[in-house]
Amino acid sequence: MTQAARALATSRALGRVMAEDRGRLLAALMARLGDFDCAEEALAEALASAAQHWARQGPPDSPMGWLLKVGLRKAIDRIRKEGREAQKARDLAPLLSEEAALPPEIPDERLRLIFTCCHPALDRKSQVALTLRSIAGLTTGQIAAAFLDQEPTMGQRLSRAKARLVQSGAGFVVPGPEDWAARLGAVLDVIYLIFNQGYGQGPHLGRDLCEEALFLGRLLLRLCPDQAEAEGVLALMALTHARRAARIGPDGALVPPAEQARALWDAALLAEAQDLLQAALPRRSPGPFQIKAALAACIMAPEGPDWRQSLALYDALLRFEPSPVVHLNRAVVLMELGLLEASGAVLAAVADVLGDYQPLHAVRAELLSRKQLWTESRAAYAAAIARAPSAADALFLRKRLAALPH
Repeated sequence: MTQAARALATSRALGRVMAEDRGRLLAALMARLGDFDCAEEALAEALASAAQHWARQGPPDSPMGWLLKVGLRKAIDRIRKEGREAQKARDLAPLLSEEAALPPEIPDERLRLIFTCCHPALDRKSQVALTLRSIAGLTTGQIAAAFLDQEPTMGQRLSRAKARLVQSGAGFVVPGPEDWAARLGAVLDVIYLIFNQGYGQGPHLGRDLCEEALFLGRLLLRLCPDQAEAEGVLALMALTHARRAARIGPDGALVPPAEQARALWDAALLAEAQDLLQAALPRRSPGPFQIKAALAACIMAPEGPDWRQSLALYDALLRFEPSPVVHLNRAVVLMELGLLEASGAVLAAVADVLGDYQPLHAVRAELLSRKQLWTESRAAYAAAIARAPSAADALFLRKRLAALPH
C-alpha cells in the first residue's frame, strides 16, 4: 500500500469511527476513568496517535480496540505525570489491570453514559447539551448554535455540568429498578427535546438534530428493550420526521399535516412507527409519549384525520400532562369537530397563561374565521404573524389571512 493510499484509508477509518463509534468509545473510557474530561482528553490523544501510526502502518483490524487501549495508556501516562504518589498508586492499579485485560469485543457502555448525562443533578438544558456532546459527538460550537448561544457560553455550561456530576457523586451506572421510572423519563424527555430542537431549526448545523434524536431513541431501545414509553417516543419522532419532505410547500409556506402531499411521506419511517406502536400497546403501560404518538398517527390516518379518536386521546393525555398547551391542542380538535363554543371556552381558559404563545393566536384566528367574525379573525392573525417562529409559519398565516372575506 502506498503512503497516499494509507493516508486515505486512515482518514476513512477515523471518519467512520468518529461517525459511528465515538459515543461507544467515550462510554468505554468513561466506565474505566470515571471522568468526562479525562475520557475526552484520552480519546482525543488516541485519535491523534491513530492519525500518525495508521498513516504509516495502515488501520488495525480492530480500530475501536486499538483506540481504547491507546486511550487508556494516554490516561495512565497523564496520571503518572500529574498525580501525587499515593493518588497515582490508587488510580493506576485498576487502569493497569483494565489495560492488561481488555476484551476483544468492547462492551457497549452507552446506556450508562446516557443515564449519566441525564442525571437529576443537572438542569434540562445541561442534560441535553451533555448528551449531544458525549453520545452524538456534536462539537461545542454545534451545540451552541442549536441553542442560539455563544460557543464560550456553551463551553462553560458543559464544564459546569461535568463538575456538578463529580460534586454530586453521580455514579456511572444505570439506576436500579426503584429509580428506573423517574430516570428513564428524564432520558426520554432529553431525547425528545433534542428532536424538537432540530425540528424547529432544520439541519443547518452541519448535523441534523432530528436524525441525532432518532439515533439516540433507537440506541436506547436497543440497549434497553421492552420499554413502552421508549417505543412511544421513537414512534412519535419517526411519525413526525416522516413528514419532513412535505412540511414546506413549493412557495415556502408551512403545510399542515392534513393538507400535505402524502406521496412525500417517508414510508420506511411510517412502517417503523407503526411497528413500535403495535409493540407498545400489549405492554399495557400507557404513558404520554405513546399517547402523543397515537395522536400523530390519528392525524396521518389514510382516510384523513380521525378527530374523534384524537379527542379521546387528548382526554387521556391530560391525565398525564394537564398543561395549558395540551388544553390548547385539544381546543383545535374540538374546533375540527365543529364544537366551536367548547373550543372557544378552552381558549379563553388558557389565554392568560399563553398570552404570548404564537399558536394560541393562530388557533384563535381560525376559530374566529369559522364563526365568521372576520374583523376579530384578522386581528388574531396579525398577532400570530407577529409572533411566527419562522418565515414558513408566517407565510402560511399570511395566506390564511389573505383568504378571509373582505
